[in-house]
Amino acid sequence: MKTKVNEISIKYQGNFKMSQAPKITSSVSAAELLFEAWNKDLIGIQECFKVLLLNNANKVKGIFEVSTGGITGTMVDLRIVFAVILKSLTTSVVLAHNHPSGTLKPSESDKRLTEKIKSAAILLDIKILDHLILTPDGEYFSFADEGML
Repeated sequence: MKTKVNEISIKYQGNFKMSQAPKITSSVSAAELLFEAWNKDLIGIQECFKVLLLNNANKVKGIFEVSTGGITGTMVDLRIVFAVILKSLTTSVVLAHNHPSGTLKPSESDKRLTEKIKSAAILLDIKILDHLILTPDGEYFSFADEGML
């Protein structure tokens, strides 16, 4: 009797030259890019968690939306976060989520999640450059700028 198993395929497909990709140089450049890409109709309604994927030169490979939740929170599965990071051969990331309430202060769960992701990233030699909290009015909070990374 022949055993059957599923074949697993891993694929990352870029559709532009990395030489043309934007480079992240600060929390300002990361926030500007994320605001530009964020759905303006939902930023004030639903919390969403995204990962900005970067190569070793801090050029943007892409943005991946990990989860979308409700008004006050969203679930972030670390296995999904790292599956995407590893699948795309990403070396550093900027984490981001929005606070529909407009509050810039990170919650205790925001702090715990950041620390959890940071700890896992260390094992995989992946740099967490920042975690940004975006608000509907265009402001942001940077964990890196505040010395919280």
